[in-house]
Amino acid sequence: MNVSKFEINIKRHALERAMQRGVTPDMIEATIYGGKIIKHAKNHLKFIKQYKNFKVICIDRIQGEKIIIVTIEVYKK
Repeated sequence: MNVSKFEINIKRHALERAMQRGVTPDMIEATIYGGKIIKHAKNHLKFIKQYKNFKVICIDRIQGEKIIIVTIEVYKK
């Protein structure tokens, strides 16, 4: 899936949760543009990027020409 043709919006809730979990904006961008994409429902995506000690997962929703990031999770090893 080519993400560059979509407009990407990040919800305020997602940014707040990312900052609480220690995820920087650079890591979010790297996850979206360089991570693995998993489609898990008709209009939902997950962007997953593995780092040395943890995974960053962005859970998204597709609405027309937009990808809306709803929340950001971190799984530690």
